[in-house]
Amino acid sequence: MAFLLRNSVASHLQSHSQRAQNDSLSQSRRQFHVEPGSREKALLAADPSLKRFKSHKKGVSRVKRLGDVLTIVVIAGCCYEIYVKAVMREEARKQAGASGASA
Repeated sequence: MAFLLRNSVASHLQSHSQRAQNDSLSQSRRQFHVEPGSREKALLAADPSLKRFKSHKKGVSRVKRLGDVLTIVVIAGCCYEIYVKAVMREEARKQAGASGASA
């Protein structure tokens, strides 16, 4: 019991110290915030020459839907193959049992 208590206290202290470190890091980052300069703003601005390379939402949704449909078709085909093999095995068993009983 003392072992469990010692571990829980140690983990609590460790998580508390980690939270304190994370808070101090976030505060230091906030203190040094600087507005982007003109060069950074120019780099972040939209570039009209790159517009043709952007993906379109309709095209992306069509590809996703096609992938989903193909996945469903493949899974259905696999299930069908498993079903056919099971039925064929059962028929072979019945025929072997019928021929063994009549002999």
